[in-house]
Amino acid sequence: MTNILIGERIEGQEPFIVNINNKSYETYEDKTLLRFLRDDLKIVSVKDGCSQGACGTCTVMVDDAKTLACTRKLSKLAGKEILTIEGLTDLEKNAFVHAFSKAGAVQCGFCIPGMVMSGAAIIRQNPNPSEDDIKDGIKQNICRCTGYVKIIEGIKLASEIINGNIEITNDEKDGIKVGDEFFRIDAHDKVLGVGEYVDDMILPDTKVASAIRSKYPRAKILKIDTSKAEALDGVYGVLTAKDVPNNKVGHIFQDWDVFIAEGDITRSMGDAICLVVAENTKILEEAKKLVEIEYEELAPVSSIAEAEDPNAPLVHPTGNLCQERHVSRGNAEEAFKKCKYIVEETYTTPFTEHAFLEPECAIAEPMGDGVKLYTTDQSVYDTRKETLIMFGWQDEPERVVVENKLIGGGFGGKEDVSCQHLAALAAYKYQIRVKVKFTRDESLRFHPKRHPMIGTFKLGCDEEGNFLAMQATIKMDTGAYASLCGPVLERACTHSVGPYHYENTQIDGYGYYTNNPPAGAFRGFGVCQSNFAFESNINLLAEKVGISPWEIRYKNAIRPGEVLPNGQIADTSTSLVETLEAAKAIYEENIDRAGIACAMKNAGVGVGLPDKGRAKIVVEDGIAVLYCAASDLGQGAQTVFKQMVLDVTGLKANQVKIIHPNSANSPDSGTSSGSRQTLISGEAVKKVSEKFKVELDKVSDIKELNGKEFIHEYFDPTDPLNSDKENPVSHIAYGFSTNVVILNDDGTVRKVFAATDAGKVINPKAIEGQLEGGIIMGLGYALTEDFKLDKSKVKAKYGTLGLWRAPMIPEIETVFVQKKDEDLLDRAFGAKGVGEIATIPVAPAVQGAYYRLDHVLRRDFPMKETAYSKPKKNFNEKN
Repeated sequence: MTNILIGERIEGQEPFIVNINNKSYETYEDKTLLRFLRDDLKIVSVKDGCSQGACGTCTVMVDDAKTLACTRKLSKLAGKEILTIEGLTDLEKNAFVHAFSKAGAVQCGFCIPGMVMSGAAIIRQNPNPSEDDIKDGIKQNICRCTGYVKIIEGIKLASEIINGNIEITNDEKDGIKVGDEFFRIDAHDKVLGVGEYVDDMILPDTKVASAIRSKYPRAKILKIDTSKAEALDGVYGVLTAKDVPNNKVGHIFQDWDVFIAEGDITRSMGDAICLVVAENTKILEEAKKLVEIEYEELAPVSSIAEAEDPNAPLVHPTGNLCQERHVSRGNAEEAFKKCKYIVEETYTTPFTEHAFLEPECAIAEPMGDGVKLYTTDQSVYDTRKETLIMFGWQDEPERVVVENKLIGGGFGGKEDVSCQHLAALAAYKYQIRVKVKFTRDESLRFHPKRHPMIGTFKLGCDEEGNFLAMQATIKMDTGAYASLCGPVLERACTHSVGPYHYENTQIDGYGYYTNNPPAGAFRGFGVCQSNFAFESNINLLAEKVGISPWEIRYKNAIRPGEVLPNGQIADTSTSLVETLEAAKAIYEENIDRAGIACAMKNAGVGVGLPDKGRAKIVVEDGIAVLYCAASDLGQGAQTVFKQMVLDVTGLKANQVKIIHPNSANSPDSGTSSGSRQTLISGEAVKKVSEKFKVELDKVSDIKELNGKEFIHEYFDPTDPLNSDKENPVSHIAYGFSTNVVILNDDGTVRKVFAATDAGKVINPKAIEGQLEGGIIMGLGYALTEDFKLDKSKVKAKYGTLGLWRAPMIPEIETVFVQKKDEDLLDRAFGAKGVGEIATIPVAPAVQGAYYRLDHVLRRDFPMKETAYSKPKKNFNEKN
């Protein structure tokens, strides 16, 4: 076999010979296999999730054994056979595409090629693996979306196909309707690794840039000397605050510095001091070492208590109180006087990290008198807005175009700009195409986390257990910048009352600046924190009354036509009672070791803010092409939209095409946050499909409509917070859920049962996967996940975050309840969002299960003295 030379030959030096996908390569630079595959061979199916051996996205096979490509140097691979997805047999490829599609194993997709390679290695070594074999075989592979359940199912099904026990069938059919099983439209490309994320883009003459970030959480920048770096051949320049037209950006409040200028004070270790722009990564890393920054280290503000201290340093000139919210109804003080039983406790939750598998990455290129961005984010229009603010181009929005590629997870962590505006600045300044990609450590230091909370919650009831009054003081650490502090705090406050019927409440919420990493949007959006506290108090109150935790919830559960604590009348679709009824038997059968919790979560932004869904259909060459700028983070929005179009129009699947969001051609449909896209954008898609259908019925061939354009905007106004209306509409819809968590004798989680009101289920496999992933994320939140800081210095690594892996997962049973069709919402086929509520009630349910097991009230996350804590509590010894 003739060796293919990669790079330049170096005389007098022995080459490294590596065999990859049945080809032999010769190279003279020893590097990791990951970098050789991606940078030199352009095999981008092998993903770079962390480059630390912690996530598994770069899994390949070496001599049929799964191996992490980021941990192996070429010098150690001589004589070994290396396979990537491209080197699998056609049978293996087809088996995994079909099996993962049918099982619903694909969400954001960034982990999937690594999962496929681990799965293929398992099957090659054991043609008929058990579930436990598969769990063990993928234990090095993190998935943050699916909760592993459907990936395990997919690998098992693939093994059956490869063994010849099951034949691949064509499951596609005409006449697709909402509610049918329908394969994800992006599954094939994600399974085979050919779907394009930003870091996978191979564009000619792309330069690279990277920021130098603060050495300290809080320090004065005395001097920045870039001269040595700028003198290095291959360096285009080093950008600092002086090069930025407007040095402040921010999702809502522009309080976030693009760069910290000389003489200014840093606010977190994620702060950028400057951006080095170079010809290639080798020159870039050398140039970054040549930048000299002189600091004066200052004592940081590292906690809510320190931020509240009147003598504390000011993180921002406006003070350390970033936001506050006050929500009240009725008279809680007077109502407490009528209570027979009262519970008051203080609870704490920590910073937690989104841990999406795809690190932040953006490519920018000059475009006329502006820039075009290829990015991974939760709204192309929000990214455009912040980039325009930085340039001072708010009155000329056409100068910035943002296009989504595939998005490797978000969960709220990709709402704020991260690298996009930096790439845009470099591209415009130097008139070059430039990529900015975060390392995993840089991502951990920079992007906003879930807010830590200290909450004191007081709940009272009458002698029979009917809730009469609730009071709470919620304090949150929003870190260095506001991000979405206000809305998150607001949602924590408005949902702290739970999905119950009583109307005497007083909630006071405060968000504080510190020198910790910023906190912002995260799946659950503040409700995970307050729901944990409130639901825990309910268990204690039930104990005082002498009734079961299930009974007290059922007694107080909101029902259609009743008034929620915020004054809104529960609509006819409300099915909390049905979720409780579905959970009753399994809870009571395991009552000595089971916890139960309920939750509600809004769908849509609500609270009086303009929240619009927009969609456009254009007929192009006989294809109905849907444009809607709703980012698909893995939740399957684009698949749901296609299913809606097919239902309304009756077209075949190959006659409808969905376009990735692009601010140049896709109407703004708001951010992928607040469980809003299926409902808000979905209603716009449904309505524009109906407009299109009217014209489609008038012609004999869709091609007769070529060039025709159909547009719809959906908007259903809501009322602002603390509206003076007797029964305001805070949100257009709420989803409801009841979770039951059952423990084993040793204190490990045996089973999670989740009964959910998500309205009309559009795609059953997709919504099951959302719930399973959310449940595992909630278990991690309660039991193991923690973002380690020491005096605001980030100590966390991806591998130390406490993320759950496949061998840890319990049995998960999901049940969907819904009213009769006539009682559902009259929007988006009756669907509600499920992405956030999937994660909210499981954490208090697991806390409640431990309380039943040992009667110890655990007020803090991650919980101590459990089967998962260090040291682990030995429940078998007790029993």
